[in-house]
Amino acid sequence: MCLVLFAYDAHPRYRLVLAANRDELYARPTAPAAFWDDAPELLAGRDLREGGTWLGVTRGGRFAAVTNFRDPAAQRPGAPSRGALVAGYLRSRGGPLEYLAGLAPLASAYNGFNLLVGDGRSLAWFSNRHPAFRILPPGVYGLSNHLLDTPWPKVARGKADLRQALEGPPDELEASLFATLALRDPAPDAALPETGVGAELERALSAAFIVTPEYGTRSSTVLLIGRDGGVSLVERTGAGGAEGTTEVRHRFPLDGPAW
Repeated sequence: MCLVLFAYDAHPRYRLVLAANRDELYARPTAPAAFWDDAPELLAGRDLREGGTWLGVTRGGRFAAVTNFRDPAAQRPGAPSRGALVAGYLRSRGGPLEYLAGLAPLASAYNGFNLLVGDGRSLAWFSNRHPAFRILPPGVYGLSNHLLDTPWPKVARGKADLRQALEGPPDELEASLFATLALRDPAPDAALPETGVGAELERALSAAFIVTPEYGTRSSTVLLIGRDGGVSLVERTGAGGAEGTTEVRHRFPLDGPAW
């Protein structure tokens, strides 16, 4: 993922409200969100090259998402896939802190990442570009390709849009979130971060929905976990580098009291 906007325990109907864009090379083979044959409890899209995922949820209420930390000077071609971090947590049984404590000694082997993991009892963030993981209190958060809540323009605008959507009618929430994820206007040059990719690419990457000749937003996802135990995941794919858009919808009740 390259943009994750989420509200944790900040809405009267939903414990978790999340809107996310996954940005990737158009040529990288990907499967849309579905329950996995080799892990029937796990609902996620799938990277068909490495076998991992960028965002997923389980029937038991485990949730995880990952974004890359943009630092081209430190990029290592042979590093393990960061999608395995999400799949690994979703397949595991321990709590978020237990998983992150086990990951921490191994985290330096990966290229830069941000990882969100939750189980309904707690939600935590960890980056291997930050010295410690963090349990998140209720609130509204934004995450792109730097640390949590780094105020890049699309993060700041996305959080503002999310707060406004949370105050609106619940039946308009999904549409409002997808409208935010679809914004293609770049940030003003004066507000662009400097991450070492050059001004032209920084400008293109500053939009919520990215479009470049070979790389861009491959999918947009809205995930809602209700206080009643109901889960809704809607994923729209194909808009960035392919003709047309496809949509999948999944709704199911959680097994157990999580969230």
